[in-house]
Amino acid sequence: MSRRHYDLPPFTTLSAFEAAARHLSFKNAAQELSVTPGAVSHQIKALEGELGVALFKRQHRGVELTAEGETLFETLESTFRQISRQLARVRQVGETDAVTVGSTTAVAALWLSPNVIDFWLEYPDINVNQVTQDKPFEDVRDIDFIICYGSAHNPSLSHTPLYRDELVPVAAPETARALQGCSLDELANKRLIHLDADSQRWTRWSEWFGELGYEGEISKGTRVTSYSVALQIAQKNAGIALGWRRLIQPMIDTGNLSIVKPHTVPAPHEFYLAGPPDDKLSSGARSLKTWLVEKAKEISG
Repeated sequence: MSRRHYDLPPFTTLSAFEAAARHLSFKNAAQELSVTPGAVSHQIKALEGELGVALFKRQHRGVELTAEGETLFETLESTFRQISRQLARVRQVGETDAVTVGSTTAVAALWLSPNVIDFWLEYPDINVNQVTQDKPFEDVRDIDFIICYGSAHNPSLSHTPLYRDELVPVAAPETARALQGCSLDELANKRLIHLDADSQRWTRWSEWFGELGYEGEISKGTRVTSYSVALQIAQKNAGIALGWRRLIQPMIDTGNLSIVKPHTVPAPHEFYLAGPPDDKLSSGARSLKTWLVEKAKEISG
């Protein structure tokens, strides 16, 4: 009989390996686990000894996973995520089904939250928790799915396309009216609001002008790190923002912002709903996913 019921290595070695593989750093894994890097290294050596294979390639500037390490990490990451979700459900015994969705603050405010409110009217027993941050989601273990622009850097996630947007200049209505039909050169010399996003996938003004064939100088304008702030500045008639037309349609409908026509560029990437395959989602998460995909179809028309 095996000395362990499931014939598994000690959980401490698996936990140390998963953290180190996710960070590709023994030091960062140690910080997460509140132990020393030496302790992480010791646990991984013990796991490699038990398995009889190397899981990491030790290099001067860090570590890389071997082929066996990649395979083990993918399995552990998926398994730990399922365990985490199940434990969350156990903790919520007596409470209603809950779904957690991650997105940027702008996507949450302009698109996700209004749709979640409508979703609650039809599914009042399903709670939806929103996690917002304006940087890429690295750790999605406690999140059912995320809304991302372009595919998430996580091969274990399933990607469902939502819609592809278009990029247009937007400003306060009075400024937009004054600039209707303006040339690219005239637009480039106005006060532009530049977004310095953590994600390199967000299209910048320089890329937008480049797609339209403009090679002249572009106004330095003002710089922000939040898309929501960029839109607020534009509303206050203090600059021109690069608008994601379908995303900000509610602000256009209310007259808070107007499109500076006629220049437009298709967004280079789609918005996706990224998460585990449907068979790994709770019934509530599947219901919300279906709802959001249908709502995305409405704005894609």
